[in-house]
Amino acid sequence: MSSTIREHNLKAAAMWSSGGRAYNDISRICANGIDHCVTRLNPAPGERVVDIATGTGWTSREVARRGASVVGVDIADGLLVAARDIAREQNLTIDYQIGDAEALLFADGEFDAVISTFGVMFAPDQQRAAAELARVCRRGGRVAIAAWTPNSHAVTLRQVMAPFMTPPPAPPPSPFVWGTREWLNSTVGRDFRLGFEEGTVLSRFPSIDVAWNTYVTGFPPVLMVASGLDAARRDALRHAFSEWAEPFRTGLGITLSIDYLVTVGERI
Repeated sequence: MSSTIREHNLKAAAMWSSGGRAYNDISRICANGIDHCVTRLNPAPGERVVDIATGTGWTSREVARRGASVVGVDIADGLLVAARDIAREQNLTIDYQIGDAEALLFADGEFDAVISTFGVMFAPDQQRAAAELARVCRRGGRVAIAAWTPNSHAVTLRQVMAPFMTPPPAPPPSPFVWGTREWLNSTVGRDFRLGFEEGTVLSRFPSIDVAWNTYVTGFPPVLMVASGLDAARRDALRHAFSEWAEPFRTGLGITLSIDYLVTVGERI
């Protein structure tokens, strides 16, 4: 892996791998946002498409069902093992590869389309990741990106987690700039003609306890923080998560809402 993943991303690769197949439940939560992005990309039979930060492969499977030839790339081997298993179970042929969004091992213009749903936004070298999206996409090809917005509840969940995390040596760039038109126009827009559309993921759970168990089992940023805490601090984290989720209570359970932005562009 070390020859494929940039050194500063190795720790993140191990963290994301920890989700394993349980991460597919997190993708299921995001399914309507993923479908939104795939629909706007509109992959066609025979097209060659790469899914960057594929995770357990939910997006790549949706693209493959539309007849395109798909390569799924991720830094997390633990997620790719699950992606391969699920694709096999669903009789889909998808090529899954270890790869870094900041240094893709593909030729210039190799793909007709590039897609990333709630994935490339977490690459720390944002300028390089944006440049790689353009490099591997042919002229006249397309890019589609789904990313959480800076005013979304994905941000407030991060704020809930922050007191329980070890602060990094230097603050990383915000991944949520990928959910802003201004930043996308100034970066991705150098190589693509862009259009935008907002959406909201609605995640329904029968209870806060089920929501917590889903996140602490399958979402690596929560899983890894919780696993490093003693019992008292873990209980405190669970309480903080419950307080975050409480405003989403309905008469039937919990419905979490998280806003996102879909960006689609034509390579120029």
